[in-house]
Amino acid sequence: MKFAYKFSNLLGAFYRHGNLCFSKDGNSAISPVGNRISVFDLKNNKSETLPASTTKNISCLGISPDGNLAILIDEDGAAILVSLVTRAVLHHHHFHSPVHSVSFSPDGRKFVITKENVALMYHAPGRNREFNAFALDKSYYGPFDETTCIDWTDDSKCFAVGSKDMTTWIFGAERWANLIYYSLGGHKDIIVGCFFENDSLDMYTVSQEGTLCVWESDTELEGLRKGPKYSERKKMEEEKKKREEGESNEDDDVEDIVGEDGETRGDVIKGSADTPKQVEGIKNVRYSQRSKHYFNKAGDFNKLTAAAFHKKTHILVTGFASGAFHLHELPEFDLIHSLSISDQRISTIAMNPTGDWIGFGCSGLGQLLVWEWQSESYVFKQQGHFNNMNSLAYSPDGQYLVTGGDDGKVKVWNTNSGLCFVTFTEHSSGVTNVAFTSSGFVVVSASLDGTVRAFDLHRYRNFRTMTSPRPAQFSSLAVDSSGELVCAGSQDSFEIFLWSMQTGRLLEVLSGHEGPVSNLCFSPVQSVLASVSWDKTVRLWDMLDSWQTKETLRLTSDGLAVTYRPDGQELAVASLDGEITFWTPQTGGQTGSIAGRHDLQMGRKETEKITAKQSAKGKSFTSLCYSADGESILAGGQSKFVCIYNIKEHVLMKKFEISCNLSLDAMEEFLDRRKMTEFGSLSLVDEGTGDGDGVELSLPGVKRGDMSSRRFIPEIRVSSLCFSPTGRSWAAASTEGLLIYSLDASLVFDPYDLDMDVTPASIRQQMKKKEWASAILLSFRLNEMPLIREVLEAVPYDQITVVCSSLPDVYVDKLLNFVASTLEKSNHLQFYLSWAQCLLTLHGQKLKNRSGAVLPTVQQLLKSIQRHSDDLSKLCDWNIYNIRYAAALSKQRGMKRTAAESLSDEEEEEEEEVEMDSGGDEENIYNE
Repeated sequence: MKFAYKFSNLLGAFYRHGNLCFSKDGNSAISPVGNRISVFDLKNNKSETLPASTTKNISCLGISPDGNLAILIDEDGAAILVSLVTRAVLHHHHFHSPVHSVSFSPDGRKFVITKENVALMYHAPGRNREFNAFALDKSYYGPFDETTCIDWTDDSKCFAVGSKDMTTWIFGAERWANLIYYSLGGHKDIIVGCFFENDSLDMYTVSQEGTLCVWESDTELEGLRKGPKYSERKKMEEEKKKREEGESNEDDDVEDIVGEDGETRGDVIKGSADTPKQVEGIKNVRYSQRSKHYFNKAGDFNKLTAAAFHKKTHILVTGFASGAFHLHELPEFDLIHSLSISDQRISTIAMNPTGDWIGFGCSGLGQLLVWEWQSESYVFKQQGHFNNMNSLAYSPDGQYLVTGGDDGKVKVWNTNSGLCFVTFTEHSSGVTNVAFTSSGFVVVSASLDGTVRAFDLHRYRNFRTMTSPRPAQFSSLAVDSSGELVCAGSQDSFEIFLWSMQTGRLLEVLSGHEGPVSNLCFSPVQSVLASVSWDKTVRLWDMLDSWQTKETLRLTSDGLAVTYRPDGQELAVASLDGEITFWTPQTGGQTGSIAGRHDLQMGRKETEKITAKQSAKGKSFTSLCYSADGESILAGGQSKFVCIYNIKEHVLMKKFEISCNLSLDAMEEFLDRRKMTEFGSLSLVDEGTGDGDGVELSLPGVKRGDMSSRRFIPEIRVSSLCFSPTGRSWAAASTEGLLIYSLDASLVFDPYDLDMDVTPASIRQQMKKKEWASAILLSFRLNEMPLIREVLEAVPYDQITVVCSSLPDVYVDKLLNFVASTLEKSNHLQFYLSWAQCLLTLHGQKLKNRSGAVLPTVQQLLKSIQRHSDDLSKLCDWNIYNIRYAAALSKQRGMKRTAAESLSDEEEEEEEEVEMDSGGDEENIYNE
């Protein structure tokens, strides 16, 4: 059971490359992150990364109009069809060349992809189970260069395709007699976006030099007519030619592709410079340029990089290479507002179905932003580490994760939502190590800038900065169990510096190592510090006895990582020769070793001259972490694999492949021989102009572009590992981001004390007899989670105390563990809290005696309770504010009603007085 972990979420990465999409209801943003996609729930402030992955980085994605299906296409053109409901991969397809864009028709029956200079229309996968879910319908030719963007009319009758040849082509999705194809020009640069007007054939085209063209059609959508079939048209034209000239030898604009097997593959619509021939009695669709607008002022040149248009609100959003964006109302081109949101180019823009929220993706910094343009505020603003992530640590309750990266930032993440809620930017160089104190409210970080900083998670500030007498680059960090002592190891002076957290004063400089200090770790139960160094030693320092060296452990190679078991009775050390050795700290004796060099299974980098098998001999583990129960150990290094070993047996239990993304270096064991030439590997050749920011391949002497920008492939590696204190998940900081692996209880059958009589039928029989304790014991012996939940929820509320008191000690731990895990996702909050309260009250003393084994379960329980408390407090606060608002509103209306009534009473009194006066006047007149 303890090795049944599966990938559950990806943190630290929000956007890499490709296009953003919104869900059907507009409350979730779907973003490509490497070779996976993440779904960000903007209403509930949560994120989820789908387990489905492509073989390379995703270049474009399309979401069906009903929001149930997604097509993910990678850099090579390999596509997968994913269900957003079940999160399962439904179909694989390969387009055999890079795809630039994909878009479903609004009615959901077709989808179009653009690759090279062709647009391919496919039948969209439906509810029928087809053998081939991607059936080609038509191929559309016309552009002379690569295609860039797609847009559909609202009724799915036509679609437009933009191209790098500065033209926009409009094609009929069906066989229209008056619109087969139409080409629009008017631009001097690449087309970035082309958009149809709402319920119209009118168009807007936007190009990279910052020009907007407004095109007006002389035909409405209802004016599209279905003429004779193409075969009939061909016959009619041939007969006409024969009659007029007596010869016929012309090709029509439409022909069929016939495969080698004689089967029709689909229609081909070929565009040409000539206008399509007009069918008698039907007038062809014509376009005219209504107006032309420019985004850049005179003298400025700001490259337009992305655009999006919302048809119902007529809002056009354009993003630029400077990081600014503009909002215009069309067709008048009135500027609503403009704002700079980044110092890098905006790579993609998307608008949600209601048009209220605008999503921006910046691939340079890995930023994802959602902006509400009416209130001019951020709905969502997240950014990962845009350099390597070096270190991570869990908080004591498992609620939070802290990470440090080469960008000098320290980020704190919520493990429930998967989002970063605070970023500390005080460090001026790369952060090498991070740690939580035992209270869970202080984060400590060490950096190459020569400082160790402590951050307060209550006030979100850097309240303590610790430095050394001489400048030193700190490569390792440790905080003792009391949170009072902080120590950091230097990689240039070979010393360990010790500070007091309370005062920030330097207490001692520990000397003795003859090489850089690679890692530090405090004992969880004693004031003993373990330090490992490149001088092939592990030193144990006694913090209570004048900081003297208590023990020196000799290694066979340079030491890289050291960690204590949670009970402090064992020490694990990883060395440069690929071995993990285990020591007893009290005696200094070695208890065992694991040769894990061959388990790393390295890949071969593009630039390496030796095979992967040979290079693996020089690799080793750089990060170690014990599981919460101390029975197994996680190990990772410069490899795509994380290994988990059983310590008692010294055997490999499982290997986790953290990535299958071939866009990263050192992923494959063998290089592709098809890419090898006499000059080297073709994969090292930088083709094209990159993503628009790199050095452009221009004429000699033209100085334009950033000459310092380099194209490099990041190498796969695991820089840090950490087990959650709850024991139900572990995290790995890798090139891909922060990967979370959680226990997968649904796929494991792990019975306990199973017997022939223990069956679901016998358990339900005990439930009918109302033998609740017996039913619970039998269900735990069978150990099927749904059955345990069924039995527990059938127990009457007033019988919980009686059942808990009659449980044997062995089953108390199991029941408490089940309650802790179920409470996290269950809606029966009071019911499961009553179980937890009874178990802890009645068996508290016995649980305390075996606290080491029960601690992860209690921490999981605390985490679940804390999460529910946060959610409920927000809900209660929201309800209180709504009630106060309603009360104030009713009070205000009551005051208005009272004022109106008093005003009407005064008017009535005045009217009565006037009537009385008029009545008196009439009497006077009568008397006269």
